[in-house]
Amino acid sequence: MDINEMMQYISYALMAIGVMAFFVSVITEVVKSWPGLEKLPTSSVVIVLSMALCPAAFMALMRWRRQAVEWHMMFACVMASFIVALVAMDGWERVKGIWDRAQYREDRKSNRKNA
Repeated sequence: MDINEMMQYISYALMAIGVMAFFVSVITEVVKSWPGLEKLPTSSVVIVLSMALCPAAFMALMRWRRQAVEWHMMFACVMASFIVALVAMDGWERVKGIWDRAQYREDRKSNRKNA
């Protein structure tokens, strides 16, 4: 796999996360407007919706492409649903902040040795 193909798959994954986060946000707003459900915590609704919608969308995609679904694909889909929930709740800025904090950089290397 060359770098161009890998970047294409990463672009597809980011696009899928953005689309799923949009759908989760819209459905959350609709669900929270129903009488009796406005007392539910928004973060719980977002997590439950993303845990339901992401695997359902993945299964529909795999069925449409006529490919077999294996356990590790579903595991990755469930892990991705937490990223979708995070984007739907807090946006891309929070995800980028987590990425920046977890990234290895040379300037932080000296700070880790002195700590």
